[in-house]
Amino acid sequence: MKYLFVHQNFPGQYRHLVQHLVAQGHEVTFITQPNNNAMPGVTKLVYPRDTRQALHCHAYTVEIDRAIHAGAAVADVCRRLREEGYRPGLVVGHSGWGETLFIKDVFADTPLLANFEFFYQLQGGDVGFDPEYASSFHDPSKLRARNAVNLLAYDAADWGHAATAWQRSLYPATMHERIAVLHEGVDTTRICPNPRAAFTLPSGRVLTASDEVVTYVARNLEPYRGFHVFMRSLPAVLRRRPRAQVVIVGGDGVSYGAPAPPDASFRELLLKELQGELDLRRVHFTGQIAHHLYLDLLRISSAHVYLTYPFVLSWSFIEALASGCLVIGSATPSVLEVLRDGVNGIAVDFFDTEALAGHIVAALAAPRRYLRLREAARRTAVSQFDLHGLLLPRWMKLLQDLAGDGPSRDRNVTSMKRSKPNWSDARQEGSLFRGTQEKTNY
Repeated sequence: MKYLFVHQNFPGQYRHLVQHLVAQGHEVTFITQPNNNAMPGVTKLVYPRDTRQALHCHAYTVEIDRAIHAGAAVADVCRRLREEGYRPGLVVGHSGWGETLFIKDVFADTPLLANFEFFYQLQGGDVGFDPEYASSFHDPSKLRARNAVNLLAYDAADWGHAATAWQRSLYPATMHERIAVLHEGVDTTRICPNPRAAFTLPSGRVLTASDEVVTYVARNLEPYRGFHVFMRSLPAVLRRRPRAQVVIVGGDGVSYGAPAPPDASFRELLLKELQGELDLRRVHFTGQIAHHLYLDLLRISSAHVYLTYPFVLSWSFIEALASGCLVIGSATPSVLEVLRDGVNGIAVDFFDTEALAGHIVAALAAPRRYLRLREAARRTAVSQFDLHGLLLPRWMKLLQDLAGDGPSRDRNVTSMKRSKPNWSDARQEGSLFRGTQEKTNY
């Protein structure tokens, strides 16, 4: 069958799914913004980035304008495909940047499955969570306008998916029945403990599991992922554990939230703030590293710190569980959906640097005491997030049920969109869906 995917950063959340579809012999086309990523068997088509600087519109509508710009650009690519005779059996895409808004205006009879990743909240989410860093969406009217893209995308889609139950719970209750809770999955066969693993520091020193290694990983070192809190916990850790080595993985850019002041990074700001309090011979910044090196780092970690605002859960968190890490995570909703304090990890108040330092020190001082938590972390990853045995079959079930035998002129797609198909009934045994009040397996 012909599958059409859309995500501005190819392949995004769909890497595993696309690889699986290609391996099964399906034809996959992917619309994205220009990037250097490639995947065998996938036809990659690009639409131009929005390079406009100042927009002459109301401040509340800037995000909507950019979303419409992206959606229109994707629709132009779809029209060119249609003119060439291309007709997909199913379209799958990320809705957050507006890319899926107008696809149904081109492929009206083709089912559209959209990723609904985050519905912004004035309270209970990332906005206003950290008083040290003001959100650009602190104005409730601006936030309401920002969510218009979510609402338009929902109306344009036949079905949706969200990675976690907490993410789906952020959306209005009336939208839940058409959003599946389905994580992308982690290859727990490949991502697993290895007692023989080693990691080479930029200095050339080799660390193993016999060393005291504190790890922190984020795409970029920024407040949304608690980098400032982690850094402020380190003076106490380094003072109390003179053999501890701290390895910090991540770039100096910004993935989420406001950027650092001009000509600075959050790493530089925190190093300046903590000048004289850190033994920098034992704090190692690696920048962004290859995935296999990062996995080896997780395997030798004595204590892995994962902090986040109430926001989208990182893949690295699940990968740390799969690697058998002792995860010390923030007691924020997205983390607590998976992490159970004292059962498969340790939960700590996001802002409590003293408590965070205490847990790290305890983990370094008595590692054997935490073996059961490490084993439970691994079991959690395998039982809830395993890619091949659990989640890919569920993804394929969802795609097949949506696509049926492919698009048909006799098929009432609009009716399917507004009603709940049998396979999505949350009351059925073995359903793909679970209510947000229940523990999700996705």
